[in-house]
Amino acid sequence: MKLAKPRIDVGLHTNRREEMLAFWQNEVGLPFEELLPMGRGLQQHRHGLNGSVLKINHAREPLGSEPPSGYRELWIARPGLTEPRRLADPDGNTVVLVPPGHQGVSAIGVDLAVCDESAFHDFYGRALELEPAGPRAYRCGDSLLRFARDPSAVASGRMTALGYRYVTIQVFDVDAEHARILERGGAEGSPPRTLGSVARISFVRDPDGNWIEISQRASLTGPLPR
Repeated sequence: MKLAKPRIDVGLHTNRREEMLAFWQNEVGLPFEELLPMGRGLQQHRHGLNGSVLKINHAREPLGSEPPSGYRELWIARPGLTEPRRLADPDGNTVVLVPPGHQGVSAIGVDLAVCDESAFHDFYGRALELEPAGPRAYRCGDSLLRFARDPSAVASGRMTALGYRYVTIQVFDVDAEHARILERGGAEGSPPRTLGSVARISFVRDPDGNWIEISQRASLTGPLPR
């Protein structure tokens, strides 16, 4: 893929806005960037994440109970640390602060629990065309995606549910990249659509149904196609 930003972003959903903002801003130390109204009772609180963005999506209505997605842990490189520091946010999402370079994490890493490792090798390597970075790892720019088989892993359901629910890849041409991913075997989550003058986005799904947003953001690529 032709990346418009050399890293991924991470999205989670919550009903506990104040507690989650306090944790991620004060305990983890992420800087708040902006608030985006998403419609249908959703607000996105965007935070800086070593060049990536953590999207804390707050839902006004109670979120339904869904099994955890495959996105299980967010690793964040933090200068000044000498050993990893494992934390859990108010919703129980695991975040691990690590010294830069620890286990290959130079900026951020996302760990996934998967049903079939061979299917993920094919998806990341062939459908998404990411760079291999180890026996069960791929890089998207300076972000690391790692996976391991887990008997507790199940197919992911709705995206709007508690916890880590999607990652975002920024590209220059969402329509072209979305079509190519489907041609190479990715599953469609939703076709491309334009969000005002801000972005044109689509979603694809990995072999376990986890959601991946493909985004063409105007602030990175220039005016969106009409």
